[in-house]
Amino acid sequence: MRASELPESEYHPYYKPYIDALGEDDLFLSLSNGLLVMENFINQLPEGKLDFSYGPDKWTIAEVLIHLIDTERIFQYRALRFYRNDKMELCGFDQDEYVIECEAAGKSKNQILQEYSTVRKATIALFQSFNKDALNRMGKASGTPMSVRALGLMISGHQKHHFKIIEERYLV
Repeated sequence: MRASELPESEYHPYYKPYIDALGEDDLFLSLSNGLLVMENFINQLPEGKLDFSYGPDKWTIAEVLIHLIDTERIFQYRALRFYRNDKMELCGFDQDEYVIECEAAGKSKNQILQEYSTVRKATIALFQSFNKDALNRMGKASGTPMSVRALGLMISGHQKHHFKIIEERYLV
């Protein structure tokens, strides 16, 4: 399934820029490529740059990376619940509150890299375990219907979105 083929009825409009950022990318290819891109980025990032923020009240690079990890875990959980045909609506989460509690300043580049890689590999394994037909299953989170496959694409698009922000605002 290519991101460009995903019907807008399978996700909240808030996530449209994330899905659009993937263009013709395939769900599984985007997850795998995202792993390589982010591992390479983190490996090349100078250790001192983790604490850099481009402005007051803006997250540090380390906080952005932990935010990506947290969000991916939450979307994994949603995908698993929807795939298992769980009909209970799932609540949202406040990303800003999560970042306050993420303790990014105390984490090294290697710790963040290991955590990110482990989570992404788990995401890939999870989505590879799903049969093709059940990827279309729908659930409801944050008051909005979304499909299992949309969650996988949202994970990839969310990372791509934040990676672009890091390149444009943090690495100048």
